[in-house]
Amino acid sequence: MLPLTGAVIVATPQQVALDDAIRAAHMFTQLHTPILGVVENMSYFIAADGSEHDIFGRGGTEKMAQQLGVPFLGSIPMFTELRINSDHGKPDWNFTVNPKLKDALENMVRNLAGQVSKRNMQPAAPELTIQ
Repeated sequence: MLPLTGAVIVATPQQVALDDAIRAAHMFTQLHTPILGVVENMSYFIAADGSEHDIFGRGGTEKMAQQLGVPFLGSIPMFTELRINSDHGKPDWNFTVNPKLKDALENMVRNLAGQVSKRNMQPAAPELTIQ
């Protein structure tokens, strides 16, 4: 009953996930649904010492977006505290423990808002509020 603005495709960077994401992109194209962009989830792991590790590879989703001709909206990191805080019912702590998550999400939302604005499908840009 609500108008559909478009689809955001989320994938992890390894090939098997990218293959599924490409199939999803083709499905949305067949349904005449605009693809607003692609997000790389679990793009890299942030260890307790702050070092970054590319467990699943990194950048595959961005390359896929280029091949499909759709915008790359950003990459989202993963870290152990994300699960722990969420399991304890305190997901908001994820943004204070590791500011890289907040920065990545804000960047993705800005990019998504830009894509929505380009299509003139929504008069006001979405806003991410983390409390």
